[in-house]
Amino acid sequence: MAGNKNEWPLWEIFIRSKAGLDHKHVGSLHAADAQMAIEMARDVYTRRQEGISIWAVESVHIHASNPDEAACFYEPMNDKVYRHPTFYELPDEITHM
Repeated sequence: MAGNKNEWPLWEIFIRSKAGLDHKHVGSLHAADAQMAIEMARDVYTRRQEGISIWAVESVHIHASNPDEAACFYEPMNDKVYRHPTFYELPDEITHM
């Protein structure tokens, strides 16, 4: 539960559109449980039948990296040269790469 014992927990809502392959965050809402969160999300975020799938994730279960630490957090990726195709030589006849 949230800080106030009378307040329902906060849920983050993700919708997968009919044309999409991934779920996109569309907003947040308070609900007593997961089923209620999904039903409320259907009513609030898919009024025009945009979605085919809804995810409801209780906000307390989401953990994120700190944007202020992005430089040092992602820096180790630069030492993996095999991830960057900079050392490959392309034949001259390949012009669209």
